[in-house]
Order: sequence, then C-alpha cells, then structure tokens
Amino acid sequence: MMNKFALVTTAIALACGSAGLQAKVSDAEAAKLGSELTPMGAVKSANADGSIPAWTGGITQPPAGYKVGDHHPDPFASDKPLFTITAKNYKDYADNLSDGQKKLFETYPDTYAMPVYQTRRSASFPQFTYDAVKQNATHAELVEGGNGVKNASVSIPFPFPKNGLEAIWNHILRYRGNAISRFGGQAAVTASGDYNIIGFDDELLVKYADTSLTPEQLMEENMVMKFKQKVTSPARLAGTALLVHETMDQVREPRQAWTYNTGQRRVRRAPNVAYDAPGTASDGLRTSDDFDMFNGAPDRYDWTLKGKKELYIAYNSYKLHSDKVTYDEILKPGHINPDLTRYEKHRVWVVEANLKPEFRHVYQKRVFYIDEDSWQIQIADLYDNRGELYRVAVAHGLNYYEVPTQWSTLEVYHDLNSRRYLALGLDNETKMYDFSIKPDDSEFTPQALRRDGLR
Repeated sequence: MMNKFALVTTAIALACGSAGLQAKVSDAEAAKLGSELTPMGAVKSANADGSIPAWTGGITQPPAGYKVGDHHPDPFASDKPLFTITAKNYKDYADNLSDGQKKLFETYPDTYAMPVYQTRRSASFPQFTYDAVKQNATHAELVEGGNGVKNASVSIPFPFPKNGLEAIWNHILRYRGNAISRFGGQAAVTASGDYNIIGFDDELLVKYADTSLTPEQLMEENMVMKFKQKVTSPARLAGTALLVHETMDQVREPRQAWTYNTGQRRVRRAPNVAYDAPGTASDGLRTSDDFDMFNGAPDRYDWTLKGKKELYIAYNSYKLHSDKVTYDEILKPGHINPDLTRYEKHRVWVVEANLKPEFRHVYQKRVFYIDEDSWQIQIADLYDNRGELYRVAVAHGLNYYEVPTQWSTLEVYHDLNSRRYLALGLDNETKMYDFSIKPDDSEFTPQALRRDGLR
C-alpha cells in the first residue's frame, strides 16, 4: 500500500486532474519555490523516517581533481550498499518497487539484483533555470488539447503539475544544457549475452533553453530542439544519419524528420520517425518515442497523474559511467551487471498513459516514474495490447557537474518476451559529452545532414 504521504498527494492530484489544462499558479504559490519546496517544485524536507533526506542544493561543486572532459568521478565512492534486493527478498520491498521492477526479479531470479545505497539528493541546475521555473509557474499553459506548451522557456513549465500531461511536458522540457555533443553508442544484447556495438555521434541544439529567446519568440519559431545523429560503426551502417526538428506546438506543426542513407546518398523526409516506429538500429527493442524514456507528441494517450510515491530508482550511477569499466563488464546475459548499479530511495511522480481508442501503438499502457528533483523519467513500465507487461525501461542517471544537470548516462530497455535488452548511451570507451559547443541553426538542415553523411 502507498504510505500516508503518497495517498495524500494522490488525492490532491486526482482532485486537480479534472481542473482542465490551465496551469498558471498565483505569485503566492510560486513563492514556495526555493523556500518550502525546491526550485524545481519537489518536497524540500526529508521523508518521515529520514530514508530520503532533505534537499540542500544538490551537487554544487565537482569532486577535487575533476576537469571538464573527464568521465565524471564518483563523489560518493566511499558509500557501501545498505542492502541488496534480490528475487529472494523483493516482496519485502514491494511497496517501493514498480511492477516492472518486480517482473525483472521474477524473470531473472538467479542474477538480477538491486544494490541499495544511502539516498543522495544530488540533482542541481544553474540558478537561471530556477529563475525560469518560477517565471514559468505563473505564465505557462498547455496549448489546446495538451499537445504543446506556451508562455514558457528554459526549464520545466509546470512545477505544480495538475495533470499527467503537465508532468510529462516537464520531462520533455527539462534543462539539459543549451547544446550538447554526445559520443558512444548502443548494444542490443541477446539472451545469451552476445552483442555488437552500434556507434553514434549525436548533436543537440536546444532552442527552448536559449535565454536570449523569449517565450513569445519560441512560440513564433515553434521549435523546442534540433537533433542530429550519425552512425559511426559498424562499417556497413556508418554514415547513416538522422535529423529531427522537435516543435513546441505540435498541433500547429508536427515533428519534422529527415534521414540520410549512405547507399542511396540521398536525404529523405522521414515522417515515421515517431511514436512506435522502431528506434534506429535497435533490433526492434525500443520505439522511437522510447528514446530519452519518452519523447515526441503525447496525443495518442490519455494521461493521468496518480500522485507521488517513494521508489527505489537508479541514481548517482557514477560507477556505471566510469571510463575504468569496459562494455564487456557492463553487458551480461539478461541485464546489465548489477554490481555496477546503484539504487536509492527517492520520491517520484507516477504518471499513467492509456492509449486512446482511436489510435494504435505497440504500448497499450505506459506507467512513468519521474524523479521529483529533476523531472527525469527513471522507470517506464510498458504494457502490450493484452494488458501484459511487455518492456521495462530504466534510466541510470547522474549529475553532469559542468552544466550542472541531472541526466541519464545509460538507458536500458528490457524486452520481457524475448529476454533481450537494449543498452543505449554506452560511453565508457569513448570521450565524454561536450556541453560547451555553440552550433548554428545552419548545421541542422537537410543539406547539412547530407554533408555529415558523406564525411
């Protein structure tokens, strides 16, 4: 059963859920941000038994010796597990596990485990993002139908979410920096543990995070971000490239996408890079809208805010992120190496998405567990059209000191039917992300995509 705190927040959320799509709050309500609440709208105080501590600002200084460009060293390296959850004892912790997590213990009873550590509320963001959240709180609104946001910029639009749509837009629009180059790749791991690495170079230009643009200018341009991805390995796929323009009001203009195919040496529009189309080179183990745990238009689902609960989630995953660890050490049959993972108890928002009768998607229902401190989706339980658990996605995150921002370092998509999984974001054997780039819009055009593919 949910604890008393979860029941109260559930009641509040359900009472507010029918209040319509108006999200703006009063100045008095917004004043709670940074005082009794964190600047992101999370509960600032500790929980009843102290197992979740108070938020005191998160990580504001990197560990000694860190320099930009390093794989981020573990500031909590001396921490030891408090206990380990296994198939033998997981029912003792069932109140703090998602249904998908429970299913993973049942699917891999001899090997799956969750080492649980002291909770460290390490999430932090730049002060200007906190200022933006307070401004957004009194101005931001969903567009008609909830398929977009207006009067918001830089960071989350709805620190006081009143329905599931507002909560999922907080995840989509959370701050991750202004522009990012990412290097690494993914591996689709077979049931026996075999895999091949697919290498990617990603580049992201987040127009929504540009402090020089007003919310009005963002609405006029109607652009959240521009994303470019190039496959670097294996040789048979190298040069294949993808370009996505993600719009802010997706009613007015849906996502635009283009692909470059090395065999044809042509750029083509790719309207199917959305919803449940298979993710790039994923062996069918994730959908396009699984990327980043959820992305794109939310219009095919009815979204319900179920309230908050306390959950064991992957957090401060610095050991898994380390450049001292190889892919062979991470990728094991059935799931990644549990010894490299770290789980902590945190408060999460619970959001349920149910497919509308008039639409189709491979997921009939999705349940998202969103970290209250960062608005990062940490777990997604994904159900098929029979109502059975089909996939379980887990985001292993950490604080990127140079920004700072809380973001996943590795996303793992478990397919319960095939007993396979996709590990997306492998970066241990490559150089680190670069948050200092300053790309121009001209680098995110179909013409630029073709030039990148030819290199």
